[in-house]
Amino acid sequence: MRDNQGPLSGVRIVELGGVGPVPFCCMLLADLGADVIRIDRPPGYDGGVPGDPRFNLLNRGRRSASFDLKRPEAAAAVLKLVAKADALVEGFRPGVAEKLGLGPDPCLAANPALVYGRMTGWGQHGPLAQAPGHDINYISLTGVLHAIGPADGPPAIPLNLAGDFGGGSLYLALGVVSAILESRRSGKGQVVDAAMVDGAASLMTLCYGLLASGYWKDQRASNRLDSGAPWYNVYETKDGRWLGVGANEARFWRNMLELLGLAKADMPDQHDTSRWPEMREKLAAIFRTRTRDEWCALAEGREVCFSPVLSMTEAPAHPHLRARGTFIECDGIVQPAPAPRFSRTPGAVQRSPARPGEHTTEALLDWGFSVGEIDALRESRVIE
Repeated sequence: MRDNQGPLSGVRIVELGGVGPVPFCCMLLADLGADVIRIDRPPGYDGGVPGDPRFNLLNRGRRSASFDLKRPEAAAAVLKLVAKADALVEGFRPGVAEKLGLGPDPCLAANPALVYGRMTGWGQHGPLAQAPGHDINYISLTGVLHAIGPADGPPAIPLNLAGDFGGGSLYLALGVVSAILESRRSGKGQVVDAAMVDGAASLMTLCYGLLASGYWKDQRASNRLDSGAPWYNVYETKDGRWLGVGANEARFWRNMLELLGLAKADMPDQHDTSRWPEMREKLAAIFRTRTRDEWCALAEGREVCFSPVLSMTEAPAHPHLRARGTFIECDGIVQPAPAPRFSRTPGAVQRSPARPGEHTTEALLDWGFSVGEIDALRESRVIE
């Protein structure tokens, strides 16, 4: 682990600590080299992951300063950090940052070029803006959850990837970096309103286009990407494990039939949707005749878009992922490596997750606070 390398080296970001999407966004920015100071709540708050803070991997890569933001002197101290920052990122409900004296107006007054990144579930305005919610609620409202799962069963919850992280963190990270680029041209800051409901909807752009064209059916397991197609599906093997098959294109479909010992004439036309259930049943029966690893050995070297469904404990040991270094080990914890890759300015895990407040004095000194100012903050109980 090395200090601040990557394409965002030199970018300074203030993170008002929270849980989930904001920490993941700031982890990504820190992995790419940004100097992120995380303003944590006073010690005792677990940040959403109980137990040892070193396992809260979303907090990796940045220093933690512990502030009691409810103290009247806290806002002035944060604004001093903001004056030296390229961006501030917060994930409170609409209006909370304003009540703390840290809304866009005072922050942009302290630094007119600041990018003020806001992460919420429902956005800064609208009938649901003040409503509580979680990933499942955001993807429920946007059509995402309805589209995933078996035709004869309930919608399948895709962890919290589509709302929190895909629709939230990634869009906020892109928005913050884009606004920093613009700010460096114009000298003017702005607010980035990243709502998980907006991002989740955006992720469905392809499907909404297909729906409008008549190609996509608005029901689960009836389409080529939602387990409706026999050639884009998962199949159980003899040992109770699973394989993922993505033989979309005609040549991959032909190759997979050869792998299974079938001739093209043995199966209906690939795109005859009326025969898809029959085709799935036939393929499922064949896949159950061998173990997962036996099928993988047979598929080795063939262009069949074919892969084992690996568990989280299995994935880091896969030869391809090991060769690429997709997973790394830091302080004894196996975790995904920074992504994407850069040829000249590679990112890195800058440091392991911090204990809340672990770097308060160090970080404040590095961001321009004097010893006297830090002592005053300690006396006023803004910091521990």
